[in-house]
Amino acid sequence: MSALTSFASSFLTYAVVLFVFLIGVFVLYILALYIIDSTQKEHTVRRNYPVIGRFRYFFEHLGEFFRQYFFAMDREEMPFNRAQRTWVYRAAKNIDSTVAFGSTRDLRPEGTVMFVNAPFPPLTDESLPPKPITLGEGYCDKPFTCSALVNVSGMSFGAISKPAVLALSHGAKKAGCWMNTGEGGLSPYHLEGGCDIVFQIGTGKFGVRAEDGGLSDKKLAKIAEHEVVRMFEIKLSQGAKPGKGGMLPGEKVTKEIAEIRGLSVGEAAISPNRHAELNNSDDLLDMIMRVRRVTNKPVGFKAVISSEAWLDELFTAINKRGLEAAPDFISVDSADGGTGAAPMSLMDDMGLSVKESLPMLVDKLKQHGLRERIKVNASGKMVNPTEVAWALCIGTDFVSTARGPMFALGCIQALQCNKNTCPTGITTHDKDLQKGLVVENKTERVAYYLKNLEKEIRIIANSCGVKRPRDLNRSHARVVVANGKSMTLERLYAETDSTT
Repeated sequence: MSALTSFASSFLTYAVVLFVFLIGVFVLYILALYIIDSTQKEHTVRRNYPVIGRFRYFFEHLGEFFRQYFFAMDREEMPFNRAQRTWVYRAAKNIDSTVAFGSTRDLRPEGTVMFVNAPFPPLTDESLPPKPITLGEGYCDKPFTCSALVNVSGMSFGAISKPAVLALSHGAKKAGCWMNTGEGGLSPYHLEGGCDIVFQIGTGKFGVRAEDGGLSDKKLAKIAEHEVVRMFEIKLSQGAKPGKGGMLPGEKVTKEIAEIRGLSVGEAAISPNRHAELNNSDDLLDMIMRVRRVTNKPVGFKAVISSEAWLDELFTAINKRGLEAAPDFISVDSADGGTGAAPMSLMDDMGLSVKESLPMLVDKLKQHGLRERIKVNASGKMVNPTEVAWALCIGTDFVSTARGPMFALGCIQALQCNKNTCPTGITTHDKDLQKGLVVENKTERVAYYLKNLEKEIRIIANSCGVKRPRDLNRSHARVVVANGKSMTLERLYAETDSTT
């Protein structure tokens, strides 16, 4: 009995020692993971949330095997579904983006876009890069030439963080495209990367505001002295909140942001719902000519376009005054657009989808004989090759995207943009959260995303039978209509004769 007792006592002792040893190993393992996660520079979530952040990838991996048990499937989540985000993530990491076993895309719903493959497409080595387009030639001293199909849309410093702006600026430079400042003014971080810059003049006129609240010619000229500032864009409205100006909460207005915008620290930046001096189309054309005269660079405007009548009025006024009064480009935004903060009533219910507003704009320009004079830049939820190729078929010259580069930066669609709590450091000024966004790493991801996006657009164009993406036209895509059949874009959006 004593031998059994002795054995039991020894076993219990060994078991306790083993348990303590395993606990120690586990603690050391967790500590090692913590150090690895907090010091690595590739994954934002793991850097900001060491160890815990790993569960995100674990559950995401499980979702692939148990997808039938989850309510939100690959293509059901909004505003961007898992399939869309996954493509961007893989493109940004420059890893294989092919899929297996067939498409998960439902081809039956109305509005689904399908491209028309050519029976004898050009050989792959016959595919050509996008042809350069020049804006403002003959109408300003410093026209701008750009060949990039996709560019970085407006995201203000303030709405997004310093490391986010830096990574976007350097990434855009590597990709050879332009970057829009957004309405928050020109920061040193926009300039640091050396990419081409489009300076946006918002309704608050941050960075170019005179003491009386109007537009300052002196400040405009100062901004234009920067060689990399290639164009100026007057923002009338943006997709997610037409009829309301920018909204930057006071907790995000730091000393640096306040200096750039001309505000007080902690003061909420609430822009007017429109430019006070613009009451009609002629006023808009006057401002365009004024900015072009002061800066000697191309000038355009950005607007949510929902009215054919307004386009007719604007383009009639341009033809009456002469082509020198015309904008060098128009950026058409849509109800598909995004923002960090907006009333739900505007975000959900105001403005037209880009699928209606872009064809409307392109067709009206042609009707009034202005298509060659005025270039078109389209934006609004265009993060994947399909949306961009569709826009090129419709007739846009350029596409701009903000949320695509945000995903490339590491955005996980946490929907915290209107707060100062973004877990990936993109839309927060919390230094503890910003540390997860390592500029050097994210620069590469932004560049890879933009390059791979253009690469796949060229693949689509090649499959459609054209050598350059901008050679796509409305015969190259079809859209599913009410009866379940599809119709070519040229039939769905039939162009009318010119009015000139």
